[in-house]
Amino acid sequence: MFANVASSIAVTRNGAQTSIATREMAVVLVLGITGCGKKTEEAKETKDGLKVVLLITSNLGDKGFYDSANDGMKLIEKELGAEVKTIEMGQDPSKYEPYFRDVAEQDWDYIIVGSSPAVEIAEALIPEYPDKKFIMFDTEVDWSKGDFSNLYCVQYKQNEGSFLAGAVAAVMTTEGKNANPDKVIGCIGGGDLPIINDFMIGYIRGAQHVESDIKVAVAYAGTFVDSAKGKELALSQMSQQNVDICFQIASQTGIGVLDAAKEKGLYAIGVDGDQAAAFKDSDPGMAEVIVTSMMKRVDQFLRHAIKMAEDGNLPWGKTEVISLKELGVGIIYGENFERELSEEKQSMIKDIEQQIIDGKIEVESALGMDTAEFEVIRNEVAP
Repeated sequence: MFANVASSIAVTRNGAQTSIATREMAVVLVLGITGCGKKTEEAKETKDGLKVVLLITSNLGDKGFYDSANDGMKLIEKELGAEVKTIEMGQDPSKYEPYFRDVAEQDWDYIIVGSSPAVEIAEALIPEYPDKKFIMFDTEVDWSKGDFSNLYCVQYKQNEGSFLAGAVAAVMTTEGKNANPDKVIGCIGGGDLPIINDFMIGYIRGAQHVESDIKVAVAYAGTFVDSAKGKELALSQMSQQNVDICFQIASQTGIGVLDAAKEKGLYAIGVDGDQAAAFKDSDPGMAEVIVTSMMKRVDQFLRHAIKMAEDGNLPWGKTEVISLKELGVGIIYGENFERELSEEKQSMIKDIEQQIIDGKIEVESALGMDTAEFEVIRNEVAP
């Protein structure tokens, strides 16, 4: 679906600066074309009184996934002149129905929902409101369960971006200035969920691609909003399992993982946003230990999804998937990455990225994988 822009992406990637955070123009190009094969008319005015609401299945403040979604709403407000609102639904799916019904019965033009914990309620309620337009990100519904012609879903190949994060972790555990002799890396997820496991399987396989005998300590916090729990788990991995770099996939809980790395003088990998940049001013010590972050460009996607919808180009009734190739995911090649990795290893990571884009490396996915099957993979790499 994105084949027509491959040459433009290649030009951007082959430049001296390849950080996904600095490739906004390429993101604009890619997301402006999706679903229709025609360039979006950026100058076309949106209708008067455009109103867009965002429902999130957690709370703001993670400096990653949900904050990125909220930043997308700010872009919609600023660039499209829309009235916007972000509603934090929290983590209890049993409480989501009133939020859904309230916004569906109000006069919002577009209702954006993220992410997978909202699927069940979305499947039940969206068909009840055929005149409303819904956009779901980082998840999809079971399209066989009803008429979802008023819904558009987008998913991300987080396994591809996490493959690169795992490759970086494998380099750091063997060559990092604070590395111990054991080749053990860590990973902490907010919950044992398919989408979290998709990050993890990419991370594991990426690390094995660089160091075939590497071990990966995996833990689940059971929450995405408890930074103290994240720190506790990370400190345990670092003290008891000799982990010297840890990938956090846990939203606000993951901030505790970053804090543990700072406390121990070790390394961390952020998620869903450039977390080194996010903490550079408020907590420079924490920012220093974040070698890279695995990005999802939720902010840019939401802005362009609404623009495409207004231009009549959004493919309703479908799920689309964006990957490394479309700049939907990727890692930050920033100052910490350049400082901590040798030029040879930097080139190696970028070469791995290109091999994934070219289809020379196929990254395994945990989406659709049986829970027991993924458990076998985790056990195989356990320290």
